[in-house]
Amino acid sequence: MGAGGVRVLLLSGPAQGGGGVEKLAGALGASGLEVLRAGSVREALSVVRSDAALGAALVGWDTTDTAMDGPAGTGEVLRAVGERFVRLPVFLLVTGSDVSGLPLWAYKLIQGCVWPLEDTPAFIAGRIARAVADYREAVLPPFFRALRHFDAGHEFSWHTPGHAGGVAFLKSPAGRALWDFYGEALFRTDLSISVGELGSPLDHTGRIGAAERNAARVFGAEQTLFVMNGNSASNRIVGHATAADGESVLVDRNCHKSIMHALTLSGAVPRYLVPQRNGLGLAGPIPPSALARAGDGGPAVSAVVTNSTYDGLCYDAVEVAGLLAPHVPRIHFDEAWFAHGAFHPLYARRFGMAVTPEVMDDELRPTVFATQSTHKLLAALSQAAMVHVRPAPRAPVNPARFNETYLMHGTTSPSYPVIASLDVAAAMMDGASGTFLLTEAITEAVRFRQTVVSVAEQIREDRDRPGWFFGVWQPDHVATRPVEDLVSDPAAWSLEPGAAWHGFTDLRSGYCMLDPIKVTITCPGVTADGAVQELGIPARIVAAYLEQRGIVVEKTGDYTLLVLFSLGTTKGKWGTLIDALVDFKDAHDAAAPVEELIPDLGLTGPLPDLCAAMHAALQAHGLGRLLDQVFTDLPTPEVTPRAAHTMLIHDDVEQVPLDRAHDRVAASLVVVTPPGIPMLLPGENIGRADGPALTYLRALQAIDQEFPAFAADIHGVHRDQGGAYHLDCLAFSDSAVTPVPDR
Repeated sequence: MGAGGVRVLLLSGPAQGGGGVEKLAGALGASGLEVLRAGSVREALSVVRSDAALGAALVGWDTTDTAMDGPAGTGEVLRAVGERFVRLPVFLLVTGSDVSGLPLWAYKLIQGCVWPLEDTPAFIAGRIARAVADYREAVLPPFFRALRHFDAGHEFSWHTPGHAGGVAFLKSPAGRALWDFYGEALFRTDLSISVGELGSPLDHTGRIGAAERNAARVFGAEQTLFVMNGNSASNRIVGHATAADGESVLVDRNCHKSIMHALTLSGAVPRYLVPQRNGLGLAGPIPPSALARAGDGGPAVSAVVTNSTYDGLCYDAVEVAGLLAPHVPRIHFDEAWFAHGAFHPLYARRFGMAVTPEVMDDELRPTVFATQSTHKLLAALSQAAMVHVRPAPRAPVNPARFNETYLMHGTTSPSYPVIASLDVAAAMMDGASGTFLLTEAITEAVRFRQTVVSVAEQIREDRDRPGWFFGVWQPDHVATRPVEDLVSDPAAWSLEPGAAWHGFTDLRSGYCMLDPIKVTITCPGVTADGAVQELGIPARIVAAYLEQRGIVVEKTGDYTLLVLFSLGTTKGKWGTLIDALVDFKDAHDAAAPVEELIPDLGLTGPLPDLCAAMHAALQAHGLGRLLDQVFTDLPTPEVTPRAAHTMLIHDDVEQVPLDRAHDRVAASLVVVTPPGIPMLLPGENIGRADGPALTYLRALQAIDQEFPAFAADIHGVHRDQGGAYHLDCLAFSDSAVTPVPDR
């Protein structure tokens, strides 16, 4: 990896001025390095904190400043480099006679010293260029480095894939367009498992195996496996490898549907751990008292806990492990949305791999699996995921046997670009770099949160305007505490018992916290405790307006919008969202016509009228109250998920309208978004005609029919031309089924 085109920061003070520095800058340019001249410490710090393309830094030092904290600011710049980069070559520009006054801490951050007038500019520039080249090679993680070297060999491809390095695409106009769009590098590195020198993800050998071992070190695991078909596959791997037919598994009811797929594959029988819900419809934590009683139903082989939740609630994983350990030998933390947990002090103890021998004795400590969707909030390509393993003596993990299940769910045609992105994602989070990147993301999220509140203050001061109606779901003190405190203090985000803002009960201090990078914007209509407000702005209408503005949120509830502050979030990005929210509010104040604001809906009339009508419908049907009942008053399982699936593939299934679905057994998952969590599982009795499930679905059906432009996103429900719902139900013919065992 050469040094050409790389930037070198140059900060020189008066003591290093003169022709020597200018000649050195010229020699660096002649070596192919772009020199960034910083005119001040402030400019230098800005470059260090924002420019990941830096290959080296030359920082002037006044040798009389033995503490390095004088006006030249050398120490401040060096410390900033240490916080941002790992092993970036830093050279001190020195004009004094020696470096005897250099503090010891500085030696850890510099690679050497440069006296511009003692050696020739060409020689010094050559040393720096060599250091830059070595650094750029060293920052590459194992697999990505090998992949680049292989690509540089320009070998002919005689193996799959058939596009042969992209050449096949050049033979077709459509193919050529694809080539031009993505570029040659993607196709040249889309390779077959036949390339032995790169290793194999199937037996974890070669550079791929080295990359997985490096990721295990970075993420704090004993073993890490790369998964190329998403965290859904990761969940199926762990679930299928840890439970067998008929065995009981404790399952967080606030789980992803892939957990249910694992139960179907393994034949295991779920016993549910039921989380709370608040008045906003947000899924809360499983109460600690429920975890302590988890063994009341008898022995179980493992437990599954969603950490963090879709809405950003993350547990003290060490405490959860301690509560569950008496009941299960294994815990699977589904951390699809929490791959960043290990890389910032704010999340200490909050992630699965924190359950180590140092915090829990081996006699009690369970084996822990953590499945992570690396691409969601870290930097990786879509479908990039990892499985992390920390075995315990109570439930050893045989790597070869675990790999057999991994192979069942993997592919023999893996995507090498996806593997490279996993390798690089781990490298990005290694050491100081990971903490820096997360601090930046958390900081932007906090500033956004505080800005939403400050807009309300500004509008309140303008007495001629109606009040601001958007809010943020967060502790009250977030609006006023210093940003630095909120970025560093976990207690600032804790769901403290009795705090009104979160709306949950049966908690204890520190048990659960809100991840600040998951921001839930609240719309007027209901409060966290379920109280109905007179003014209602349903979030589906706001989301439609934002989409018209080119802003797509992660999740839309009845009165909430979820946005994610990932590593890629910028000030410009969240500033644009603030602007759009202010514009929506202005449009509502002015009773602007819907057909002008959101023309794609095909609706007419003033915006406030549409909001008021939908708010009235939501409250008339009691949708929020019904949602809470659906996820706390659970249906009765009649047959196992595996048995229900057996009947499904034998076509012992019929579509039934809601008015005839009572007391029938569901044949497939019914997943309502929001919250994106299964409300009915295969094999569960749908319940009475006036029971929670059917009452809720009838309410959704009525609202969909009244407001078809805002129809709910429901998986497992079939709509006829009139918008009426139908469910897949088991027909119970002569097919053999397995009833759920008595528990």
